[in-house]
Amino acid sequence: MNMTEVARLLLGLRAAGWSEKKINDFILFIETGEEQYKPYPDKNEKTE
Repeated sequence: MNMTEVARLLLGLRAAGWSEKKINDFILFIETGEEQYKPYPDKNEKTE
């Protein structure tokens, strides 16, 4: 993934309403694979 794609990913997550902490944790999960950073659905969000 090049820097342009990374920037678009970050902007897309911000536009989707993700907090900076949630974005950072997601990026850390992608890089490290550590479970502590794994994203989970919000409790109040409907799953389809």
